[in-house]
Amino acid sequence: MAVIALDATEPRSPYESTCAGERSSGDGRAVREVLDRVGDKWSLLVIVTLQGGRLRFTQLQRHIPGISQRMLTLTLRQLERDGLLVRTAHAEVPPRVEYDLTETGRTLIEPSRALADWAIANHPSIERARERYDAGL
Repeated sequence: MAVIALDATEPRSPYESTCAGERSSGDGRAVREVLDRVGDKWSLLVIVTLQGGRLRFTQLQRHIPGISQRMLTLTLRQLERDGLLVRTAHAEVPPRVEYDLTETGRTLIEPSRALADWAIANHPSIERARERYDAGL
């Protein structure tokens, strides 16, 4: 097996430097925390679903097949905590609660769509690779 030696003098990209922990500013931790939030199973779907504007809880749930009420509640709370969406409760009978993206949340729409498009375009080849891998085990 060949061993590839990395040239320690070779410059790294800013992203590689954050992953290697070379920055004392905590950028690597920031990348991991944000990717942990938006990389979960439901957050990107909620963000993309809210791109058209505010929606009520039940509307969101209808637009995201397979998400349970509990998971939607937890996801919305985390996105609100992270400042990516805002929850507005209207003092009405019955109560009405709406969710909308914040300005920061809206900046995730384009990358979310790009990632979703990539997943759709590459899913067949990923499935074939999995089948080949599993057959070889």
